Amino acid sequence: MNRSRKYLRPKGLRYVLYRLWRWIFPTRAPVRTWMFLTFALFVGLAVVGAGLYTGLVLHGQLRSAMEQTLRTQAERLLTQLEQAPTPEEAVALARSYSRVTEVHLTLARGETVLWDSEADRPLEGENLRARLGMDVDTERPVRFFERLHPDGQRWLYVVLYRPASAWVLRLGQPEPVLFKLAQQMELTLLVGMLAALLLALLGSWIATQKVTGPLHAIRNSARNIIEGHFDEKIQVHTRAAEFQDLAHHLNKMSDSFREKIAELQRLTRLQTEFIGNISHEVRNPIFSIGGYLEALASPTLEPEVRKRYAEKALQNLQRLNNLFNDLIEIARLEYRADLIHPAVFNLQELLDEVVEMLRPKAEEKGLIIHAENSPLYVRADRERIRQVLTNLIDNAIAYTDEGYVRCRLRRRRDKVQVEVVDTGRGIPEEHLDRIFERFYRVDPDRSRRSGGTGLGLSIVKQILQAHGEAIHVESTVGRGTRFWFELPYAETDQPVSA
Repeated sequence: MNRSRKYLRPKGLRYVLYRLWRWIFPTRAPVRTWMFLTFALFVGLAVVGAGLYTGLVLHGQLRSAMEQTLRTQAERLLTQLEQAPTPEEAVALARSYSRVTEVHLTLARGETVLWDSEADRPLEGENLRARLGMDVDTERPVRFFERLHPDGQRWLYVVLYRPASAWVLRLGQPEPVLFKLAQQMELTLLVGMLAALLLALLGSWIATQKVTGPLHAIRNSARNIIEGHFDEKIQVHTRAAEFQDLAHHLNKMSDSFREKIAELQRLTRLQTEFIGNISHEVRNPIFSIGGYLEALASPTLEPEVRKRYAEKALQNLQRLNNLFNDLIEIARLEYRADLIHPAVFNLQELLDEVVEMLRPKAEEKGLIIHAENSPLYVRADRERIRQVLTNLIDNAIAYTDEGYVRCRLRRRRDKVQVEVVDTGRGIPEEHLDRIFERFYRVDPDRSRRSGGTGLGLSIVKQILQAHGEAIHVESTVGRGTRFWFELPYAETDQPVSA
């Protein structure tokens, strides 16, 4: 382990380069830093490359071309001077050439300077050729150099030496205008590239601001959502379509999560209430049955009291049995969609059967049941709809003290509307949204006295949802309640179930 660490650790220059690289490109940095570094790296490399090419390659090529032109001119002149019969004629030819072309000429033979155009005479002195820059020999027959004149103008010189004739020619001319323009263009190009680099860096900074601004807003909103502020919307102030779409989708995702969390909280609350309700509903009958059985064990109990206690125990046992049957029924409806077997049947005929079964209970309370309707055929599960009608009508009878219970069937296009209306006490408005919840009772004491389990309306809702329909309710306190739902209408020429 230690050996591997020692092997991987950079040494010397490698270590310096490694640390420099990690400083410039850290393993973790803001997006702004990465974008800025990326722009700086690539644009900087482009500027440095263009600058090196301009300053070295292009400048060198221009210099070489200018020197080659000057050398060619000097070689042609020196060839003509060599052909002169006498040195005096060669000097005369050089003087004429200098006046016509306005170049500086210096002509020497051996160590003697025969003529110089600036002095317009021969020159004398010790080590004169070296001072004039004409120190060339066989090994170095060509020499280029520059000289700045007193007027501030730069002159370019070439010195040629011909060993065969011992002639030495120095030819100089002012720096060409084209070369000056090229140098100015080089400088302008370098300045432009530096400006481009600065503008690119500035543009990258602005671009990173446009990119990181929405990202910071999204990050802060996500952090708030993590902390539990689910109602906060992600708002980004940008014209970039991608960030707008991202914020929109994240808001939709947040809304979906918020709805699911609310639904989970609601289900948790319902589960807690359900466990509390079912434990309460089961505990009461069990305690009652236990109390009655314990009383029946007494040998001094009179026969009439014993009979009444036995009947009470059986009633509580039946109530407990009904409770478990209803719970099983709800569970089956929730998790078994195949329990619904639709068929065509006469809904009025089924309604007559249910009313006939419940009529004695209504007459016992002095209520009238109106259920006369024209025959209408529907496509649904006959036995499940029987449960729905039985629960609704029985519930209406239980909560109506005087008046009537009306069951009405009406066709509405491809549906048949079923209504159960009573003249009972009605349901307060604050309870209407919860009456289809399990074990929810508007009047708990009265419901338990009547033997209800608190699951009837919940079963009605589950059965109708399995049919793809919904149950509706409206009520006015003191005037009555109206439940209604719809079923698919069926033509009478379809097969009818018995």
